[in-house]
Amino acid sequence: MEDSYERKIDYLRVSVTDRCNLRCFYCMPEEGVEWKESSEILRYEEMELIIQAAVNAGIRKVRITGGEPLVRKNVVSFIEYISKMPEIEVISMTTNGFYLADKLPALKAAGLKRVNISLDTLNSTNFEKITGRSGLDKVLAAIELALELGLYPVKVNMVLLKGINEDDALKLASWTKEKDIDVRYIELMPLGGAGKEYFLPVQVIEERLNSLGRLIDCQEKGNGPALYKKFSGAAGKIGFISPLSNHFCHRCNRMRLTADGKLKPCLISPVEIDIKSALRQGASVEELTEIFKQAVRLKPERHHLNEEIYQGKRKMSQIGG
Repeated sequence: MEDSYERKIDYLRVSVTDRCNLRCFYCMPEEGVEWKESSEILRYEEMELIIQAAVNAGIRKVRITGGEPLVRKNVVSFIEYISKMPEIEVISMTTNGFYLADKLPALKAAGLKRVNISLDTLNSTNFEKITGRSGLDKVLAAIELALELGLYPVKVNMVLLKGINEDDALKLASWTKEKDIDVRYIELMPLGGAGKEYFLPVQVIEERLNSLGRLIDCQEKGNGPALYKKFSGAAGKIGFISPLSNHFCHRCNRMRLTADGKLKPCLISPVEIDIKSALRQGASVEELTEIFKQAVRLKPERHHLNEEIYQGKRKMSQIGG
């Protein structure tokens, strides 16, 4: 399946909830967001039909996101169901890790292959400042368990925040020398509550990492936008995700399904296709497949955040970034 710009689209991110147990200031504005009524949120059975339609169209990889996906009940059963679709090659999850340790054995047994765990600091005071909650120990325990259970590669995502977590970025990079972990640095995008004063290009951190050793390029290509490097002899890798300083739209391979049933061809674009209404009006899987293909054709060539153009109303927590 290709979009209008001949990009292969085979990756779907599914937001199972707009709720989150944390209040990261760069993801959610200080005044909060308006939660959707439960009737507006897709039921798992509805998500399963849409995923089947996406698979029919050419999707082969599915990532479960939120909000925080583990705040929704019965997510393990949901993953177990979609893991039985033979066309799906990989089911992964992005999580803040807070509830992950307790659920991870069941998630793996259900068919989850990989986890991306958000961790923006190794300092408990900073953790509370960023997330509005205590609980750094829970996230660190989840990372260790993911390694123990062999959910490789275990990916740790750090959103770079100027003046807040620059030192933590170097500490996390040191992990990769001993642990089979992919540490990924992500540039802040203006889709939450943080202003430009917190923006830090990934190139700044990459330059500072030279103090820890020489980085060499990795040829490995993942499912996402990260460009990987590693220290010589290191067990893990370091990824750089630069949506603003060096955008990667030309190789974007993904679509998004929001918890309230909208297909988003692009994280940044305000364009949304209402597949939920068609589903609840009785559309067949074949008709849903055509809607999915139409949404793919609406995928824009690139975002325009560098020109400060963003007309979407949703914050990151409401999209499932």
